[in-house]
Amino acid sequence: MSWEVVKVMRSENEEGQAHESSSMTLGPSFTSHGEKARSAGLFPADKTLAGNLLEMQTAETVRTRDPTMPAPTALQRAASPLATEEAIHDAPQSAVDTNDDLLITTSAPTSADPVDQTAEGDVDMDASTSAPLFAPEAQTKTIHRMEERKVRVPPHRMSPLKANWSKIYPPLVEHLQLQVRMNLAKKAVELRTSPHTADNGAIQKGADFIEAFCLGFDLDDAIALLRLDDLYIQSFEIKDVKQLNGEHLGRAVGRIAGKDGKTKFAIENASRTRIVLADQKVHILGGFKNIHVAREAVVSLILGSPPGKVYGNLRTVSARMKERF
Repeated sequence: MSWEVVKVMRSENEEGQAHESSSMTLGPSFTSHGEKARSAGLFPADKTLAGNLLEMQTAETVRTRDPTMPAPTALQRAASPLATEEAIHDAPQSAVDTNDDLLITTSAPTSADPVDQTAEGDVDMDASTSAPLFAPEAQTKTIHRMEERKVRVPPHRMSPLKANWSKIYPPLVEHLQLQVRMNLAKKAVELRTSPHTADNGAIQKGADFIEAFCLGFDLDDAIALLRLDDLYIQSFEIKDVKQLNGEHLGRAVGRIAGKDGKTKFAIENASRTRIVLADQKVHILGGFKNIHVAREAVVSLILGSPPGKVYGNLRTVSARMKERF
């Protein structure tokens, strides 16, 4: 055997040992893939399996690797708006259309999103409330309820009532649309509502008007109760403030009235009220706060305060009331 034949046999033995070691190291799966690739002619048969696999991985990396793509460990930066617009402008029309389709598809509301459904429901409800779809309710006939009221007239007010009757009933009949009559047998004024009465509190206003006249107020002052809603009447006795008898009671009444009624008029003008002194009773007509001011002045006079001090207090209170108005 020549030297060249021995050298060829030695190289073949070394190649076989290397092949067996690579088969044992890489396992049967790599060996089978290498044999299949070698039989298919993907790489030369004279190279080892490890070399072939290395070349395949290198070729795959070169084929898929983009030279402009940064390394995996490089810092990521947000794309600028100008670059994004240029990329969209340079992209083919098909890619832009595809992106638009995708955006439209993703922005469309789905049945699984309850928030969007709720928002749409609110919009529909707002639209329905702004423009009602139902017809207005037809007017129904209201049942008229007849109400009656009787106001007793004291004996000392019968003559003034008869003298002013022609001025008393027109406001009740024309303004309040009430039916009124004078019952001489019972000495009372009877009031009754009619189908033409529009105000539910008309009969109460009419009764207050008659009672104010019967208490001693002037007709014009009593008519003010029909025109204004914030007027009231408060009555109290002198004995409710202080127990007085005999001459002490007369002097208390005299302090309230004053000489020729000047003190009473001063209280009325300062507090914007009307006061009636009927024996031991005091009746005050006016607003809520005004009645309080007049009552304090009258109580001070009953308790024995001099009129001059009461006048000074009234001046202070009247000045404050003017500032408010």
